[in-house]
Amino acid sequence: MRPATSCASCAATGRAPSSTVSATPHLDTENPVFSPADIASLWVTLKLASVTTLILLLLGTPLAWWLARTRRRGKVVIEALVALPLVLPPTVLGFYLLVALGPHGPVGGLLAWLGGPSLVFSFTGLVIGSVIYSLPFVVQPLQASFSAIPAGLLDAAATLRAAPLDRFFSLVLPLARPGVLTAVVLGFAHTVGEFGVVLMIGGNIPGQTQVLSISIYDHVEALEYGQAHWLAGSLLAFSFLMLLLVYRFNRRFGLGRP
Repeated sequence: MRPATSCASCAATGRAPSSTVSATPHLDTENPVFSPADIASLWVTLKLASVTTLILLLLGTPLAWWLARTRRRGKVVIEALVALPLVLPPTVLGFYLLVALGPHGPVGGLLAWLGGPSLVFSFTGLVIGSVIYSLPFVVQPLQASFSAIPAGLLDAAATLRAAPLDRFFSLVLPLARPGVLTAVVLGFAHTVGEFGVVLMIGGNIPGQTQVLSISIYDHVEALEYGQAHWLAGSLLAFSFLMLLLVYRFNRRFGLGRP
């Protein structure tokens, strides 16, 4: 039906039909201008990724340490819950988060009863969704690094009367630095590239919840392939550089190497 619409538009404006050109992506690289909305979405994306990564490190590090050291039967259940976002469609996760955080959901309803702000279609809601969706990208590298540390080293430090926190910060974290860097990079990069979850929870509010991936989608929908190209290309280059950094660092230092 799009060609017919284009022809009707051409008849009204007196211009030649251009339905083929409109339907085919054309990268206009002569005017790579980022609009103010693009700059705003970049700022929202970087702020979201930074806050999410920080929260994931604070929550994911003790969780990963517990998973690496515990032998309890419930460990496999926790590991499955942590890894669930890896196989769950983003729209499914986003839908149930929207229900839970909405004004009639258990979390959003309680917050509304207490007089708190709404979580849906807000930056806070984006952070909550991003933390849950990117959790395995932080916990799993940390868990692998912690598991690779010999238990004998920790026992030796304990015999020297080193406190548990001293052993963790002076021994465990230095040995696990490749896993820590991998967790930071993957958590940050994965948050930058999110689309489905953030769209379901935060919507598409310019300057507040609109991230780069949503801006790219908007440009494509508006047939603004040139601007979509520059934004998508920037994300592609950023993702490649982040992965290159992880591989080079791990290859140089090795997992668990002092």
